[in-house]
Amino acid sequence: METRILGKNGPKVSVVGLGCNNFGGRLDLEATRKVVHKALDLGVTLFDTADVYGSYGYGNYGGSEDQLGQILGPRRKDIVLASKFGMAMNDAGTLKGAAPAYIRVAIEASLKRLRTDCIDLYQIHRPDPQTPIEETMRALDELVKQGKVRHIGCSGFSTAQINAAQAAAQRLNLTPLMTSQDEYSLLARQVEADPMPAIRQHGLGLLPYYPLASGMLTGKYKRNAPAPQGSRLAAAGGMTGRYLNDANWAIVEKLERFCAARGKTLLQLAFGWLLAHEFVPSVIAGATKPEQVEQNVGAANWSLTKEERDEVDRLTQRP
Repeated sequence: METRILGKNGPKVSVVGLGCNNFGGRLDLEATRKVVHKALDLGVTLFDTADVYGSYGYGNYGGSEDQLGQILGPRRKDIVLASKFGMAMNDAGTLKGAAPAYIRVAIEASLKRLRTDCIDLYQIHRPDPQTPIEETMRALDELVKQGKVRHIGCSGFSTAQINAAQAAAQRLNLTPLMTSQDEYSLLARQVEADPMPAIRQHGLGLLPYYPLASGMLTGKYKRNAPAPQGSRLAAAGGMTGRYLNDANWAIVEKLERFCAARGKTLLQLAFGWLLAHEFVPSVIAGATKPEQVEQNVGAANWSLTKEERDEVDRLTQRP
């Protein structure tokens, strides 16, 4: 497994990371154990979870962290463990945010569930407009100094919000953001307009999530055919139209022809295109079965030429 540096001066991580959003919700403990062990066996070293994972549609707040804590054991030392805080951790929506008092509670709860004394990458899951960024950055810096967190990152921040966070860190001599986690794929390129300018300016590592557009870039879905039973989009409800639409189908079909002409798969292109960007240290891909982990790891082996990248950019242009 190829490795890259996470951000400017972070640890080395595998170029394929494991997204843990299915754990504790769609997957029970034993199903999660099989996925985690397969990832470890294949050299995956970046595991990305969040305190809220396990709750979506299942109400199992903290479920993903709890399962990882039970499963990792002595293998905890073999991985870079990333988690997030800030999304609502109760049905009433009152336990959330990035205020210092809440951060101190959230980190202790995550450490307990994960059965570890330190989280390698602790990320603000969403911007908190109610809390000045200086207060959030001070609280996170305090966790770094206490040894409870090694590095910090954000998710879903705009260019302006990243700039503000980094400016506060520099002005107050605090730990700066090292990563930005955003949706990025051949079908979702909005990040290139915002916050990409800030990511590049500050040398952050971009960690793409939904790199396969919820399966649209795996080849498993076909136009005018029902989504396969058990697939993410089969259970997505209102999200289905976000991916399964004519504009996306037109792009996917062009990309499939592009891959076929080169003896490659759409899955290989999805990973290879993202990893062709030097600011992407690792691609976070979820999995519900060990076979999916194998497929994802095996797909990250296409080094696109400049000409291929230019052609892909042309094919993915929207009207």
